[in-house]
Amino acid sequence: MNIQSQKNDLIQWLSDLEDPKTIDLLSSIKLSDINQKKVSISKEQKDAIDTGLKSIAKGKVKSHNQVRSETKSKFPNLF
Repeated sequence: MNIQSQKNDLIQWLSDLEDPKTIDLLSSIKLSDINQKKVSISKEQKDAIDTGLKSIAKGKVKSHNQVRSETKSKFPNLF
């Protein structure tokens, strides 16, 4: 069976489907597939994320309040 025949078979099956749980499951699979296609990052972006995660693992983090305070000190004209 070729891909087009399989698609047509699935379309027919889906159009006759009445089970809400199965329809919800298929909708989740569809959304998952769409979301996976949207996420595409460059090697540089992946490296930057990995560097950040390593920093977090080493405890090199600051609280939100610390960052706000430092930002206000460095850029007072923005506040």
